[in-house]
Amino acid sequence: MAQNPLSRLAALGEDVLEKASQNPTAAKLVTPVLQLKERTDDLARRVRGLEAMERRIEQLEKRLAKLEGDSKPKSKPAAKS
Repeated sequence: MAQNPLSRLAALGEDVLEKASQNPTAAKLVTPVLQLKERTDDLARRVRGLEAMERRIEQLEKRLAKLEGDSKPKSKPAAKS
């Protein structure tokens, strides 16, 4: 299966980082970069989860507003004095 140039470049970059992490001196530099990638991926997953939760909260707020609107007594016209 042919990969697009960007995918090939990303794969090559990952290979270079993996090989550099084998060198003890380079590992001191590469390890934090790899950890940053993992942490960024984790953060992206959490943000996607928050977006879904926000949509659900909006739906619940709309339902609640509709229910509260139906349960309020109708206002009576003011009596003339």
